[in-house]
Amino acid sequence: MERQTIVCFGPGPKFKGGISNYNTSLAKALDRRGDCNVHIVSWTQQYPAIIPREFVDKTSKVDLLAGTDIKVQYITNYNNPLSWRETYRRIVALCPAKVIFQWAIAIQGVPLGYIARQLRKHPEIEVIFDLHFVIQKENSSLDRRFTRFGIAAATTYIAHAYKTVEELKTLFSRRDFAVNEAGTRVQGQTTVIKLYHPIYDLFSPNPDFDVQAFKQENGLREHVFLFFGFIRKYKGLHNVIRAFAEVAGRRDDVSLIICGESFWDTLQSDKWSTKLKNALFGFAKKLFLAKSDDERDYRPLELLDTLGIRDRVMVKNEFVANEEVHKYFQASDAVVLFYSYATPSGVESISYNFLLPAVATRVGHFPETIKDGFNGYLAEPENIGDMSRQLERAITEPIPRENIRATTSEMSWDNYAAAIMAS
Repeated sequence: MERQTIVCFGPGPKFKGGISNYNTSLAKALDRRGDCNVHIVSWTQQYPAIIPREFVDKTSKVDLLAGTDIKVQYITNYNNPLSWRETYRRIVALCPAKVIFQWAIAIQGVPLGYIARQLRKHPEIEVIFDLHFVIQKENSSLDRRFTRFGIAAATTYIAHAYKTVEELKTLFSRRDFAVNEAGTRVQGQTTVIKLYHPIYDLFSPNPDFDVQAFKQENGLREHVFLFFGFIRKYKGLHNVIRAFAEVAGRRDDVSLIICGESFWDTLQSDKWSTKLKNALFGFAKKLFLAKSDDERDYRPLELLDTLGIRDRVMVKNEFVANEEVHKYFQASDAVVLFYSYATPSGVESISYNFLLPAVATRVGHFPETIKDGFNGYLAEPENIGDMSRQLERAITEPIPRENIRATTSEMSWDNYAAAIMAS
């Protein structure tokens, strides 16, 4: 069997967050096939140096690539254009058949656009952009320019939702796109493979975990809702808390777990370097973002005291090590995704591996993946009353776990990798 070399470009496993987990999972799925030599080519620094945030995972102990033949190179520094050129050279030296870029934020458009354009000089390489979004949440004119430059050089696109496909067609209105779900490349057209966000297999239930002991230790009641992941304004934790407070006012058997790191609060605030980064980053945001999009003063956890429900909520306001993730999902009955804007959610994907239903807002891709009353519940966005009603439905009309298993049976990483490797 002839083996093809595949490069997965994106944050390597030493980084925090969903895109690192995603890139690692994709690499592992390709490695499992047996017909690929898989390389992860990663950033060393993903963002401008002025961004006041720690992106490296210094907590997890588990080696996510143990037992694989995947090789990792950390090369690309956002702040050093010479490293962009070196990235291109090293990728070409691997003689890959395909290079798969993870596209998740517009600000990376300049380095990724440069690297992709250099790779397009080699017609034997298929340049694939795996799109986690096209129209970014903030959707500034600068973001749109970065996106257009960043992803324009792709040979093939992967989209996780038809909404993303339509955004791509709008961005490049003069292109002729061929959209399919099988991975078939169409000569003379730009292929878009419409797939899905696969079910994470990095995190799975621990059969030896004592759920009841964990719930008792942390004061959790019979029915537990979970908000998990980075605390960002668009993820709507403020609405989760308000809706939960309404349910808690009607019932005494409910608890909420809030488990995640505040996105803009990961560095020591008293260090001079942090103060300098905050000042420079604040100035840059004033230039390019609307005031409503500035999240640095977003503090939804203060609502717990305002609404008097702190005793009903377990808060772990920090990054959770990979080996600890299972505890919070196993102790919960449903995940809550009251997003104001949704691109495919890694938290939703993790929840399915624990056979947990999701209670989500009717935005973005959620209506494509969550069938109301079958594998979860959908609420109207920004409607606290409806959100609280859907939370209560998850208790009074529990979703059969076999429904979730049926929904996700085709959403595997192996099927995803097969579509990428199709011709």
